[in-house]
Amino acid sequence: MDKNVFQFLKKFADSPSPSGYEQPAQRLWREYVSPHADEVQSDVMGNTWGVVKGARGGPRVMLAGHADEVGLMVRYIDDDGFISFAPIGGVDAHLLPGSRVNIHAKGGEVRGVVGRKPIHLLEVDERRKVAKLKELFIDIGVSDREEAEALVDVGDPVTFAPGVEKLQGDNVMGRGFDDKVGSMIVAEVLRRVAAQDKKLKCDVYGVSTVQEEIGLRGAKTSAFGIDPAVGICVEVTFASDHPGADKKSVGDVRVGGGPTLSRGANINHKLFDLLKETAADEDITLQFEAAPRATGTDANVMQLSRQGVATALVEIPLRYMHTSGEVINLNDVENAIQLIVATLKKIHSGIDWKPA
Repeated sequence: MDKNVFQFLKKFADSPSPSGYEQPAQRLWREYVSPHADEVQSDVMGNTWGVVKGARGGPRVMLAGHADEVGLMVRYIDDDGFISFAPIGGVDAHLLPGSRVNIHAKGGEVRGVVGRKPIHLLEVDERRKVAKLKELFIDIGVSDREEAEALVDVGDPVTFAPGVEKLQGDNVMGRGFDDKVGSMIVAEVLRRVAAQDKKLKCDVYGVSTVQEEIGLRGAKTSAFGIDPAVGICVEVTFASDHPGADKKSVGDVRVGGGPTLSRGANINHKLFDLLKETAADEDITLQFEAAPRATGTDANVMQLSRQGVATALVEIPLRYMHTSGEVINLNDVENAIQLIVATLKKIHSGIDWKPA
């Protein structure tokens, strides 16, 4: 992967963007896309999109990756200054004790740590159970409620502190790859499409959506507003190449094994075939995922928008989803970018997306 592209991914993934509080990340996304898109817009939900116009009369193609990440929210401050919190999205309570966090307050970041009673003081039966969220708290190092309230407010969002770091080979770890890697891919596709000498035969609307983790909310409104004929959602998916994974339940998907295409009721068969054929033409190795019902991604609401949208789902294999140490492979990311760019070149108004 090009160094500048990786630096954008790192900066974007490290920016705070819990669901409903995505704008620090969205500002970076707009900054990256603006020099290359014909127009850049946002809506009242916080969705942001760039448009690269093709030849006149071409269909609208919507690309979507969500910018929001799971996190926490300040709910209550007790008399001693300890902070109770609520989850934003699917937060794993197993992993919270001892986690370093950043509270994004009006005066800037406030650092803290998630605390609980030490294991030495837990009863035997308590040790066997996952701590309830109401039993955990954030310690920001203050002495009382007044000192805490001078720094943070109820409703302030909280993110996990670790950022993007390289592992061995082309693997990297970080928080928020679900799904800022998808949103970053959308931005990079727009940049590369705009740099081509020959215009596409379609208009590309690349959207960085919001509030996916709490109900696919941003994709629903943006798809309605854009009214595309074709939609490609860019997401992450569960890798099953680690100890304890059940391949019979989730399939065989490997980090570094290539982008993953989803198959099932949520996916338009003709668009799936086009992506698969394009991958073969471009010598890109693919993996496949079975999705017999709705995928639980932005692809679901895109497909169901208005009179229906021909939708596909391109995914990046990811280990340890919804933790502060998610792992992806940069080659998978680069190949997904190349696949989508090459596929867009083949989309035109003459294609009938209706099932044969």
